[in-house]
Amino acid sequence: RSFELDYEEDCFRKDGVPFRYISGSIHYTRVPRPAWRDRLLKMYMSGLSTVQVYVPWNYHEPWPGVYDFAGDRDVEAFLDLTAELGLLVILRPGPYICAEWEMVICPPSCLALPCLLLSPPGRAGCGWTEVDTAASVLLPKIKPRLYQHGGNIISVQVENEYGSYYACDYGYLRHLLGSFRALLGSEVLLFTTDGTRAEELRCGTLQGLYATVDFGPGSNVTEAFGAQRWVEPKGPLVNSEYYTGWLDYWGEAHASTSLVHVARGLEDMLQLGASVNMQVVSWYMFHGGTNFAYWSGADFKDQYKPVTTSYDYDAPLSEAGDPTEKLFAIRTVISKFQPLPAGPMPPATPKYAYGQVALQKHANLLDALDVLCPSGPIQSQLPLNFEAIKQAHGFVVYRTQLPRDVLDPATLGAPPHSICDRGYVMLQKKYHGTLERDGQTILRVTGKAGDTLDVLLENMGRISFGANISDFKGLLGNLSLDSSPLSNWLIYPLDIDAAIQQGWPHAALPKSSSRGRAGPAFYTGTFETPGIAWDTFVKFPGWSKGQLWINGFNLGRYWPRRGPQQTLFVPGSVLHVGRPNNITVLELEGAP
Repeated sequence: RSFELDYEEDCFRKDGVPFRYISGSIHYTRVPRPAWRDRLLKMYMSGLSTVQVYVPWNYHEPWPGVYDFAGDRDVEAFLDLTAELGLLVILRPGPYICAEWEMVICPPSCLALPCLLLSPPGRAGCGWTEVDTAASVLLPKIKPRLYQHGGNIISVQVENEYGSYYACDYGYLRHLLGSFRALLGSEVLLFTTDGTRAEELRCGTLQGLYATVDFGPGSNVTEAFGAQRWVEPKGPLVNSEYYTGWLDYWGEAHASTSLVHVARGLEDMLQLGASVNMQVVSWYMFHGGTNFAYWSGADFKDQYKPVTTSYDYDAPLSEAGDPTEKLFAIRTVISKFQPLPAGPMPPATPKYAYGQVALQKHANLLDALDVLCPSGPIQSQLPLNFEAIKQAHGFVVYRTQLPRDVLDPATLGAPPHSICDRGYVMLQKKYHGTLERDGQTILRVTGKAGDTLDVLLENMGRISFGANISDFKGLLGNLSLDSSPLSNWLIYPLDIDAAIQQGWPHAALPKSSSRGRAGPAFYTGTFETPGIAWDTFVKFPGWSKGQLWINGFNLGRYWPRRGPQQTLFVPGSVLHVGRPNNITVLELEGAP
């Protein structure tokens, strides 16, 4: 068994025979495990021979030395399923992946390694030890699945668009090449992917790694592949990321890409004989899926731009796994160049409208700190960021007291770029407003000396691309009252998910003091399924912004007030049949 480059015939050879793949990206991290087979089968029936898969390391090592490869994180089971269905795999294990994934960094590039590698404060990441440790745990799981060893992984990408990073460190790429070769062997095909600009290809490529490019349907195909020929004069033409759509940011219009342009661009490439990996953004996708829990990342383009919970990407397979018109257009183009698998395309997943669910207020967030932070607060003269207190995701409460009477409205303010990313301000447990990164950074307040000031800080996702990826979270600077710095802080790192997974708040009595609808608070409700557990969507009419859990599963952020996303996808696999389904909502600003 062999998969190799043929520089004489400008092609790949699989077992000695010229070979062209058409591939699509899917992220097992954004698809619940019970849906893996459905999505992969639909990709196979679309005419794809290969799937492209990222491995985000922080998904598998949530804390240093603590590894998780079970359940939805069982990457080996996912890879074995691709083999069972007759699909080949192009693996992209990083160490940097981007993917708009909640991200952390290691120099000289950002890596999908545990969040704590951002700490201690002021440190820009980790060193070779962390990189090599990650590789030494992951790559031995990959080696038996390489094509040369009887598996279905035909090639492995090293780094990801490194030419777009400012460092241009060939020593870093050489180190990764040596590590990958030592752990995977000399036969596996290793490659890089970069944009088509000369500086990207100059800094992102290295002898010993086959250089591929990425571009979308609006590009001139001949010019784009001409850029690849500049660094690889011979060998197959490869577009490793064909952008069939784009991502959505909170507060911006929904992104979409014309299926006509996507299909025409694909046909142009196939007529050139190029291998094509279909993707939805400057990263992909054939099926995007969902940023459950806190896994949505962010970009920085003149300002901080957090990514929506939906990772639909206007992809050929929708967020819910349904074939779209774009999929059938692509399938038609593929059928002109190779036979499609026999049989019909599997249908859209069944959906069910379970109706309205009445929610009751259970407790204000500040009245539940004993449950959400059982270890108690951390004391500090100045605010500490998330990384310093070992809080990877979610929320932290910063508490202090007013140092003096404030009879006339005073300015509560934050230094520039110190609110990362949203701060919900409460004085004497009364909600006063929200401070926001690149937005409002002052509020006018009144109160008495000793009044309690609380700021709930929310991490909306770390920046995953570009020069601003040292993206620390929390209060990065001290708040001031009329320019006088506040001090003596109590800092509460909240573990809301652990409390909810242990049965709270449904197993607890509501707090009697929980009145009013403004400010961060928990709301609960239940509903039953009529003998079926089908996929559905949740809509939030009149709600502001928050987080949703059903049966302890964190479905991600909702923000209909900001948009464009108005609903959250609920996979049927998280629902119960024959017993009540528990809904928990953390509303941050105001319930209807």
